[in-house]
Amino acid sequence: MTDPVPVRRALLSVSDKTGLVEFARFLAGQGAEILSTGGTARALREAGIAVKDVSEHTGFPEILDGRVKTLVPQVHGGLLGRRDLPEHRAQMEQHAIAPIDLVAVNLYPFEATVAKGAGYEDCIENIDIGGPAMIRSAAKNHAHVVVLTEPAQFAEVQAEIAAQGGTTLATRKRLAAAAYARTAAYDAAISGWFAGQLGEEFPPRLAFAGILKQTLRYGENPHQQAGFYLDGTNRPGIATAVQVQGKELSYNNINDTDAAFECVAEFERPAIVIVKHANPCGVAVAQDLSTAWDQAFLCDPVSPYGGIVAANRVLDAAAAEKIAAIFTEVVIAPDADAAAKAVFARKKNLRLLLTGGLPDPVAPGTTFRSVAGGFLAQSRDAGRVTAEGLKVVTQRAPTPQELDDLLFAFRVCKHVKSNAIVYAKGLATVGIGAGQMNRVESSRIAAWKSEAAAKAAGLPEPLAKGSVVASDAFFPFADGLETAAAAGVTAVIQPGGSIRDAEVIAAADKAGLAMVFTGMRHFRH
Repeated sequence: MTDPVPVRRALLSVSDKTGLVEFARFLAGQGAEILSTGGTARALREAGIAVKDVSEHTGFPEILDGRVKTLVPQVHGGLLGRRDLPEHRAQMEQHAIAPIDLVAVNLYPFEATVAKGAGYEDCIENIDIGGPAMIRSAAKNHAHVVVLTEPAQFAEVQAEIAAQGGTTLATRKRLAAAAYARTAAYDAAISGWFAGQLGEEFPPRLAFAGILKQTLRYGENPHQQAGFYLDGTNRPGIATAVQVQGKELSYNNINDTDAAFECVAEFERPAIVIVKHANPCGVAVAQDLSTAWDQAFLCDPVSPYGGIVAANRVLDAAAAEKIAAIFTEVVIAPDADAAAKAVFARKKNLRLLLTGGLPDPVAPGTTFRSVAGGFLAQSRDAGRVTAEGLKVVTQRAPTPQELDDLLFAFRVCKHVKSNAIVYAKGLATVGIGAGQMNRVESSRIAAWKSEAAAKAAGLPEPLAKGSVVASDAFFPFADGLETAAAAGVTAVIQPGGSIRDAEVIAAADKAGLAMVFTGMRHFRH
């Protein structure tokens, strides 16, 4: 084996023709014979590049509407034959198999076909067979053959050939690894689509793939390594965001920003969500983002420093001025006007992310979490409670204002780590207790935070006075509800379903509270 390996014969067959003509013209200029098929051959001929049809090279015509054109020994023998083995060379000569030194193939656009909602037959016809077979053959024989699966790889291979007269083993190894990753991702997309067609949410084998968006400086802690991968679903949010300014995002930035944006998307009216360590510390809905910020910040004036802010509307200057007045790590929104961008530009380290849209909070999807030796998969928590689905279980029913606040609080509760307690008043959080080992402690923390926030604002009584309370799961005992009642709540929303529901309902009636059951819980671990 010689290294670098010169390219005397190249097979080009691509769906994405970006950079194709320039690369093929370079190869032809180096004296390489160009083999091609279909639309790729036509594009090259139109550019004045000499091309030999694969069918002419193999002596075998395309058949079955093009389903079979490269699945022949003259192609795969040319890719798989080892040039360093005399017996391989002899067999190739005996069967008139010419070696192929370079393959550039990108696959039928199956993923794009599915994404645009094509019918079953169209999707089937966009499953590439010959392409993955050639890619795998070339990648296996990377000692002698270079394989390209993305247009972005043309330039580096061209530069290497121009500089060294051929491709190096190091480059061929790296591109072979990328090739197998591409075919694995392609097969994962097909198997996932098939599972969906069959109604198998959790098939016996589950394959999924990611595309590296960026290597991160480190993970949750500096001694951990991390990368950010895209899953190809294009769900609006951190994956689709354009970073307008600011430092590079960290692992924790990405995780927290996702939590904030998913929460703010729950609301139809202008809303602000402030997140710290993946938990909301202030959420409010108002007539505009500036007012929503004031109310969200009032809930907890300490935690937002160094936090994440999410908005569900185009950011304007009024809101931007208030957000930029404190140290904020990340701001994410569907868009921002020029005046808002100018405000944030004064804070060079602040990361401003614009997503172009909002995620659908009730859209189906699958989430994953790693565990030792495997991973957990579950459907996204797309559950949503409406007024019509509530069951009043106390002697007193909630007032219209209480009902609005109850529904608001329960939506926020869905995004707070369990055990979760949320106090709300006037469509704004006024106390949040998150992540405690028992529900009564979450209730106490939320009440304490409402007192601390009121003192910071110079208010005469705790924010929780006259509020409502939401619990992400049922109260197992009356003590958690009694703690909320002592904080001054007037109404309660919880899933219900405890064996002690009667005891909890009696405690609510004794305190004069209105309480509704949702029948749906929102654990978040």
